[in-house]
Amino acid sequence: MADASAAVRPATPQAPARRRAEAFNGFSIWAMYRFQMVRFFRTIGESLATPVITTALYFVVFGSAIGSRMQPVVEGLEYGSFLVPGLIMLSIFTNSIFNASFGIYFPKFTGTIYELLSAPISYLEIVIAFVGAAATKSVILGLVILATAYLFVPVQILHPIEMVLFLVLVSFAFSLFGFIIGIWAQSFEQLNFIPMLIVTPLTFLGGAFYTIDMLPEAWRGVAMLNPVVHLISGFRWAFFGLEGDNVLISLGVTVVFLLALLGIVGWIFKTGYRLKN
Repeated sequence: MADASAAVRPATPQAPARRRAEAFNGFSIWAMYRFQMVRFFRTIGESLATPVITTALYFVVFGSAIGSRMQPVVEGLEYGSFLVPGLIMLSIFTNSIFNASFGIYFPKFTGTIYELLSAPISYLEIVIAFVGAAATKSVILGLVILATAYLFVPVQILHPIEMVLFLVLVSFAFSLFGFIIGIWAQSFEQLNFIPMLIVTPLTFLGGAFYTIDMLPEAWRGVAMLNPVVHLISGFRWAFFGLEGDNVLISLGVTVVFLLALLGIVGWIFKTGYRLKN
């Protein structure tokens, strides 16, 4: 009798958690990823027109009006060409955070986040789908900006493989950052709080429009504490191979930043921080 009762005993509350760990559900990832991307391609004109126009204005204002009055910035590079990696990184930072934060915040706002949390899919699959979609949008945007830059200034890419690697890693890292912001935010106003107050100033102080060597010596050491400096420096090295840029340090900072964000995301799903209340 004991064996029979055990055979018909109902599943314990932990059964869904065990099912989540049994197999990697690629179909669920693709469904969530496709949903995010369909929304992007539905408005692809608006999604790409803004960065293209903004990039063109940067080259007109900074590249032509200001750059024509400047001496070559570094090792004979034109100022307009020097701007390209910084402009791409600036757009990657902003759009990765926005796409990922809005992508996860909107289900929270509408209440559909509970459907995801109760579905037989793992938290890792949710992160891969949402962050992967946001990073894909950012990579597409970066390539569009690069193509636009070719219309205005001569651009060379000495290390194309490393350039793509940095582009993908930074897109994923800041998409993860945006994913965390989207979970943390409790209003649409808070979605823009950290990007506008922290990320944008760090980007403008991170060498997007100038080299760190242009700063007074007392400020160079302070600037090197800014992680954005190393991200832009490594990406610029992939274009021009400038000797002053230590690519190993840049790559290391990118990987450490990515791993730290993964740890935070894992803690969020483990504790249910601002997801289950």
